This record gives sequence, C-alpha cells and structure tokens, in this order.
Amino acid sequence: MTIAIEKGQARLTFAPEVGGAVASFTVGGRNVLRPMAAGARDALEAACFPLVPFCNRIPQGRFAFEGREVVLPPNLGDHPHPLHGQGWRAAWTVETAADGEALLSYAHAPDAWPWAYRAEQRFTLSETGLRAELTVTNTGEAAMPAGLGFHPYFPAAPGETLTAANDGVWLIDAEVLPTIHHAGVWGPDWAAGAPVAGHDLIDHCYTGWDQRATLTAPGRPDTVVTASADCRWLHVYVPPGQGFLCVEPCASRPDPFGAGETGMVVLKPGQRRSIWMEITSA
Repeated sequence: MTIAIEKGQARLTFAPEVGGAVASFTVGGRNVLRPMAAGARDALEAACFPLVPFCNRIPQGRFAFEGREVVLPPNLGDHPHPLHGQGWRAAWTVETAADGEALLSYAHAPDAWPWAYRAEQRFTLSETGLRAELTVTNTGEAAMPAGLGFHPYFPAAPGETLTAANDGVWLIDAEVLPTIHHAGVWGPDWAAGAPVAGHDLIDHCYTGWDQRATLTAPGRPDTVVTASADCRWLHVYVPPGQGFLCVEPCASRPDPFGAGETGMVVLKPGQRRSIWMEITSA
C-alpha cells in the first residue's frame, strides 16, 4: 500500500513499516531524493530515514550515562558499532496523511536502550519542497540522552557539485569511527563548492556548518537543504560508483558519547527535543 501526500507538483510517499522512511520525493515527476525500490525492506535503501535518538556510530555500542552502563547490540549485520538509534530499525505508525501533510510516530519501550521515548516525524509539502520535523520526547521516568538527525539520499548527477560551509572535518578509521578533528579543508573543499564525484569513499562529519547545503548539476534545478540551528554537523556520505550521495543534517556527531562537544542533550521525563530540515528543488 502506497501512502502519499501531494501539493501542486510535489509528491511524497512513505514506507512507515521500514524505519519510518520516506520512499520517494518528486517535484514535477523528477526525483529529488533517490527513490526506494519496490519491495525494499531496509531503510538503507530508502529515500530518507530518521536518526533517533542518536546519530552515527557508538563504538562497540558501549557508553556510560549518569552512572548507568549501557551496551547496545549491533544493528547493521556483523558491523560491531551500532548506529543511528532505534527508529530506523522499527515500524512507525501513520497518524495522519492528507492535504499535503503527514505525521508518523514511533513508541520505544525500554530494552538495551533503557529509556522509553516517543518519536514523531511531521512532513509538510510546499509547491517545490518539503519540510520534515523530527521530535523525540522522553516518556520514561529517568533522564535520557538524545540526539537527532536526518539521512536523505540524493541521486547523483553528472558534473554535480556540493556547496556547504564548514570549518573542519572528523577524520575516520577503517571502521568509520571518528579519530581526530582536522581544522580547515581536507579532501573536497565543500565550502568553496566541489565536485561530488572523483573521490575515494567519503563518510565524514563536517563541523561549523551554517545549516545550508546546495547541490548543483548542469541542466537540473539546484537542490537546497536547510536545517534548524542546532543541526551544527553535516555528515556527507559519497560511496564511489553507487549513483547516490547523502547530505545529512545532524544535531549530534558520530561517537555521540565521546569526548568533547557532541551535541547530545539530556531530556528529563516529559521533555522533548526537535529539529527540522527543508529540501527544495525548483
């Protein structure tokens, strides 16, 4: 069953049972996001999915929070470092979907992640874009750590460039864990606008982002990604030769319980955190 909302030339479809994922987003019949293949059952094959209640990898799934030791199981095959929280591996409920707007929800019961929470995604279409708002509410009885992000996939185009301000990047090791922060330009100079193709694997978190990124390709309208102010990290994922790239606004960084400022916040019972992202293409 296809769940869709429309406004003017914009159309958004969902696969709520697959991690609350967006299945497609088109404007005038053109794919702005990479479409999800029919029958796909993994959010990694989707057009976009939510990162809740943390972004990217926790080394070995182990961390301590307010005196509690937590160990999370792997959630990506035999990869040892669980990533992106629980929402992307769970079925979501469609609360409403009509008149260019939709609301999806997911309720998490305590398990290896020992805190209860409710996550919501609210989508609103314009004539040439979408706005997604992601919220997490602590529904338990103890304080809970929380970080949020979005994971949109864009179809790669010949001659495409990405422009996104930044002041540095987290370098990674062979297991895609952050190692050191490199200040200034490393690899493609996204701040000046750089070609997307022609590099080794890019799976890096950039700091100092100003909440705006632009994809530009010959013969195609620009695609502009903007986000809320606390999305201070931009994760860029470009696997060579795969025909897509990810430009991910994040309010927390990889290794979210590591040293230094990671963007994680503490939610007391009943408190919530929200971020938003807009994608326009015209």
